[in-house]
Amino acid sequence: MLSFGIKDIIDIFSVAILLYYIYRLMKESSSANIFGGIIVFIVVWIFVSQIFEMRLLGSILDKVVNVGSLALIILFQEEIRHFFSTIGSRPSTHFLTRIFKSKKDKGDNVHREDIMPIVMACMNMSKQKVGALIIIERYVGLSEYIATGDMINANITQRLIENIFFKNSPLHDGAMIISHQRIKAAGCILPISHDTDIPKSLGLRHRAALGISQKSDCLAVVVSEETGGISIAEKGSFRLRMSAEELESALSKEWIKE
Repeated sequence: MLSFGIKDIIDIFSVAILLYYIYRLMKESSSANIFGGIIVFIVVWIFVSQIFEMRLLGSILDKVVNVGSLALIILFQEEIRHFFSTIGSRPSTHFLTRIFKSKKDKGDNVHREDIMPIVMACMNMSKQKVGALIIIERYVGLSEYIATGDMINANITQRLIENIFFKNSPLHDGAMIISHQRIKAAGCILPISHDTDIPKSLGLRHRAALGISQKSDCLAVVVSEETGGISIAEKGSFRLRMSAEELESALSKEWIKE
């Protein structure tokens, strides 16, 4: 006789949460239809193998599942990386990050003089309607995106930021990435978000900002070339039409490695 207890309820509830989280992850990367097809296949496989005990068809599906698991890892490698990156970037796991940091990294403390040049540059570019995309690295490294741009490795200064995004600058259309309180690179290429919920009034810079915020825990500051509006993308969501005070407060609060 089958017994059903608290452990089984916890088991079912945990699987439901895991499937829901995976579905949300797939939806962000436009893979929800593939995920739905996989779920249907798994349900059919369970019914054929476990419930109806169809040996021939069940053995064929077993082989498909064994080979398919490897294919899924290759197919969804970006989503899998994002899944573990999200887990690793949560506050509850930050103590592990601190354990493996070098002494140099542990000394990386953000000060007001690191934040104010960014705020002042964004305000000036906003007034002149100069488009800009500034990515601030936090716990998750962005070296693969830094490599796509031109290396700068300079101190954070208002004049340098404005010169990089000057309309006639060759680096104007790419993203600038800040890492360890230094401007590491400019003209960087970022992944574009295909989220259908993004307002049509937001352009390619905003889609790139949302895309990188979905793949890492960075802060993405955007200055709109059309409206001059300042926005921040973080954890796959936007904060739009920010004032200088709101931008400074957001950077001071979020750009801290506790």
